[in-house]
Amino acid sequence: MSDDCIFCKIIEGTIPCAKVYDRGGIFAFLDIAPVNKGHVLVVPRVHYATLFDLPSDIGRELLGALKLVGRAVMQATGAAGLNVGMNNFEVAGQLVHHAHFHLIPRHEGDGLRLWTQHAYESGDEMQKLAQAVKQAIG
Repeated sequence: MSDDCIFCKIIEGTIPCAKVYDRGGIFAFLDIAPVNKGHVLVVPRVHYATLFDLPSDIGRELLGALKLVGRAVMQATGAAGLNVGMNNFEVAGQLVHHAHFHLIPRHEGDGLRLWTQHAYESGDEMQKLAQAVKQAIG
């Protein structure tokens, strides 16, 4: 736990929340400023700053919770779809530095737009970037 992390304080119970899930190493609660009503945050109980800090062995438990809670959110809200998202680092929109996933229920015509897409200048540019990523992977 991190003393200055709002999510750690929520998990500890020192800050109230609308908890929807608390099993094993995973905790989930309604976002206080939802994109759409029913927007849930799914977090590991242990403090990790970003996706890149999460231990790989938490993956199975985390994915199971995302699926279970995501289905429940859709059922409870009558949503026709669900966005699963995660922001890593401030430049990507991460406001709380405790790894967390957003489950956002979606309804036809809800007005939520994701991001604009762009094209590569050429197929060559795309292939060069793919090669750079492959090299970085090793």
